[in-house]
Amino acid sequence: MINNLDKIATHPLQTSAWAEFRRKWGNEVLETPYGIITTHKLPATSYRVGIFEKGTMPTPGMIKNLIKIGKENRLIFIKLEPNYAIKKDGMACADKLKATDLLTKNGAVPGKTVFTPTTFWIDLTPSEEELMKSFSSKTRYNIRVATKNGVTIKEDNSDKAFERYLELTEETVSRQGFYAHTRRYHKLMWEILKKAGIAHLLTARYKGEIITTWILFVWKDFLYYPYGASTEEHKNVMANNLMMWEAIRFGKKKGLRTFDLWGREEGKGFTKFKEGYNPSVIEFVGTWDLIINKPMYYIYKIGESIRWPALKLAASFGLSKHRF
Repeated sequence: MINNLDKIATHPLQTSAWAEFRRKWGNEVLETPYGIITTHKLPATSYRVGIFEKGTMPTPGMIKNLIKIGKENRLIFIKLEPNYAIKKDGMACADKLKATDLLTKNGAVPGKTVFTPTTFWIDLTPSEEELMKSFSSKTRYNIRVATKNGVTIKEDNSDKAFERYLELTEETVSRQGFYAHTRRYHKLMWEILKKAGIAHLLTARYKGEIITTWILFVWKDFLYYPYGASTEEHKNVMANNLMMWEAIRFGKKKGLRTFDLWGREEGKGFTKFKEGYNPSVIEFVGTWDLIINKPMYYIYKIGESIRWPALKLAASFGLSKHRF
């Protein structure tokens, strides 16, 4: 089953290495003919929620089998986020109506997202010269600034470099106030995915100090950028701009075809940063809850509708802070 997982996986989150990581993290992982489903126990109950993220686009037969698997494992529902693009730069690349009809007719309803419904893809097949010309003038200027300031980028998968990544992540979380996975989560993920050849660490150095770190994933012919962290100091040397360019070159040297920038959120500063590299906007089929147990699903939804606003309210008053 493990070898089969990697044969059918079109995304790092469906690989045997990711399954190993989630098990060691404490999740029950269901290996199915279609990929992995991570399960998450609901407190004070015997029920679980299943998450099937970045798997294949379901078929009627697959949905029927997923419902059977859900019942056997006391899942209230299975959250589906297929790795299935329906639009590229606003143009249809798959039949959205057909895909959504299939899901709704087989008991799925739109659900709360895990991944953003859109992302950016950079085509890595053009030459470096063509790619550089496609960037915004400001992005090209910032890359030159970083180079003139002596910023250097290299892959460094050492324990020391990863410890610096953790330090910078803690600093970034504290500075920007967002929710992030814990230090233990990052360490476990890194150890397993690095060993599998999926995870790679890029570092940006300025005057001998690591000031920016990015974790990249490599799977089949795709490069992914899931995690990054930097110090507030020396931000005027534009290390992140050079880092993105060197990440693109890293992917090209490995013969990869596409760079997935791991999400796109309207109006966010980092989205504007990514836009400077002239990526395509990719829209996926979305997030769907395949309901297994209707009564429990609606009880769960009521609980969620109370829980999230309460967490946001507590955070706004400084009563709840996420610890890295």
